[in-house]
Amino acid sequence: MAAMWRSLTYWPLMEDWRILQWGHKEKDLQLVKKYQPQNKEVKQLRVLLHGPIGAGKSSFINSVESVLQGRITGRALTDTNAQEGFTRKHTTYKIYKQPGVIYPFVFTDTMGLEEGTDGGVCVEDIKLAMKGHIKEGYNFDPHSVISEDDPNYNMEPTLEDKVHVLVCVIDASTGDLLGDTNLRKMREVRLAASDMGIPQVAILTKIDDVCPEVKTNLRNVYKSKLLKEKMDKLSAMLGFPPNFIFPVKNYHSEVDTEDDVDAVILSALKRILDSGEEFLNHL
Repeated sequence: MAAMWRSLTYWPLMEDWRILQWGHKEKDLQLVKKYQPQNKEVKQLRVLLHGPIGAGKSSFINSVESVLQGRITGRALTDTNAQEGFTRKHTTYKIYKQPGVIYPFVFTDTMGLEEGTDGGVCVEDIKLAMKGHIKEGYNFDPHSVISEDDPNYNMEPTLEDKVHVLVCVIDASTGDLLGDTNLRKMREVRLAASDMGIPQVAILTKIDDVCPEVKTNLRNVYKSKLLKEKMDKLSAMLGFPPNFIFPVKNYHSEVDTEDDVDAVILSALKRILDSGEEFLNHL
């Protein structure tokens, strides 16, 4: 009966289209905890997140910290109202291994992109941030790019000030993934990062809102036809190779960490660190 029902309706699951070793959380966690940049000019690998407002950039930072701390955290402030960007400042988040000791990678959050030309972060500001020209605490202005005479403009950025990995964060639950304006902006940022040699990883968030089978059981993430279609669509739109796109469920309503949520976050985090390390080792 079940086989007949499946043949008459759209069955949302398929054979695994990517393999994730579920139940290996502790092994993956130890790999992350042992990471150390080999380039002696850099104490901390810098990861810059960008994408549309409400995509889950700050939530991803909180989710990574939650995995590493073993408890739910919320230092990167978020807002459930996706109609207006909540992050305004150029803010870098350091995650503590223990009191006084931080992980050798940091996440820099940016103001979100908005459809149209009169809102959201300026693309030129993202380019300058990747080059290390924007200092911590700068308030993004949707209507103007930072000038060289601004006190928050870094005239002589070091390698550590510069971005080593660009992470594009996209809300998978939106129908078209990206509007025309944001697609153009993100392509422009991608091309600029490519010109600088900066590796790029894409994160698809809110995957449990896309596929009911994933909401029921997160281990269906790499069996979901709906998520595979979303990933293929994003690959075609922005040009990311599929193996650099990671579907992720951020922590949102949970009050305790969960092994399966940790597993998909760690999978993305490992690719981010590996990409950044390769970049630093080939300068």
